[in-house]
Amino acid sequence: MRSLLKTILLLALTTLAAISSAQAPQRIGGVDDRFKADILVVVAHPDDEALFTPYVARAKYDMHKRVAVIFSTRGGSGVNRFSRERGPAMANEREIEAREACARLGIANVWFLDGKDTASQNVLDSLSNWGHGASLERLVGLIRLTRPDVIFTHYPGFFIGENHGDHQATGVLVTEAFQLAANPLVFPSQLAGDTKHYEWTLSNLQPWQPKKIYFGSDASDGKQFDGAGPAYSVREISPSQKKPYWRLALDSATAHRTQFPEEIDQISKLSDEQLEKMMNDPNASWWSEPSTLIFGESVVGGKPTDDVFAHIEEKAANPIPTQAGSCDDPTQGQKGTDRPPYTELGGPWLFYARFYAAYGLCHLRTPKTPEISVKAGTTVVVPIVIVHDPAKALPVKLAASVPAGWKLVHNTESITLPAEESTSIPVIVETPVLAAEELKKAEPQEVRVIAEAGGKPAGEVRLRVLLKASALPQ
Repeated sequence: MRSLLKTILLLALTTLAAISSAQAPQRIGGVDDRFKADILVVVAHPDDEALFTPYVARAKYDMHKRVAVIFSTRGGSGVNRFSRERGPAMANEREIEAREACARLGIANVWFLDGKDTASQNVLDSLSNWGHGASLERLVGLIRLTRPDVIFTHYPGFFIGENHGDHQATGVLVTEAFQLAANPLVFPSQLAGDTKHYEWTLSNLQPWQPKKIYFGSDASDGKQFDGAGPAYSVREISPSQKKPYWRLALDSATAHRTQFPEEIDQISKLSDEQLEKMMNDPNASWWSEPSTLIFGESVVGGKPTDDVFAHIEEKAANPIPTQAGSCDDPTQGQKGTDRPPYTELGGPWLFYARFYAAYGLCHLRTPKTPEISVKAGTTVVVPIVIVHDPAKALPVKLAASVPAGWKLVHNTESITLPAEESTSIPVIVETPVLAAEELKKAEPQEVRVIAEAGGKPAGEVRLRVLLKASALPQ
């Protein structure tokens, strides 16, 4: 009898619980605010975050902004200056260093895109090696997860000094993702709700439009970006930390021991006064003073030089009008006509000409003449593109004008182009070996290629080349 009564009571309680549950309103989970970022920093390799860490320290400690970081690669093809590990093993070490560097600034949300560290100056090499579409999809998903107001990334351009293809590729991906993350037709599986309990392919995210994007550059001539965006002092003292922002950034950077062991050891032995003296020396300082964040795009009001978070609460509207600038003929090809045949500088330079025009970035600053730095004693390739009549073959001649001591590798005086809209021709020039003292004084030299098609001028291209003691392969 007691057993029967117990069973009846249990059934009654179960029924009441079911009725109560049925009557309670269903709770649908919202977005996970733990991953919301005010600033999302997207850079190519561990240690590249240092481009922005003086401002990030300001934003974290004294503006109370939430910061997340994405690395495109783990830096596996670089040199390990600290220990023996290389390749995948060093990439694992550099990932830990990157997480430690971010943790020293109070940043816990860190992701990697799985791009392969590509030792090349060509943005197209990096995009191809990473899998452009797959990397873009991953980045768009992380933007939709972190919902940043502002994004910091590399400048998508080719300058002497800023010539790592991975840096450029990261800037390209972020520019694309900035405009695509809000489009519900782009990677729609990220936005689709779950359909079953153990869902693993659909993300149930929401479209997201970041408000602004800013670039940083390692270009040798940093002065060319003066006035291109808001500038901030790296020497200003943090009210909360009682240290200059450069010092907070430096403390973070010393986590990267595989890359800078000697510098880190030297810094660790310096007194505060000696460190201050170092940072006041423009030739030794790790950051310029002031530091400029180069304006890229905005969907809210204001001017390019306004504070990073100015107008950030406004609803997205029309982008800021572009500054004075033009996407006309940035590759130094033939001017004044669109009629074929005409000649353009191809490769990454032609890609950027099209990229800026397609993404409304004609205001971005570019060198007056396209430029590159290469290792002395190696070859430099001048990629020529000739646009012509697709209905017939075309005889052309290319005449290269090179500096004294440089040598054209192969004959370009008589070439017949196939019947197609455009044809790419590499003009290869051998550069001389220079002594160390000569390299210290070296200035950029100009290579000119003049095209003649069907017996008539078809334009010319120019490329400034700086010879250095070492440089990534072109």
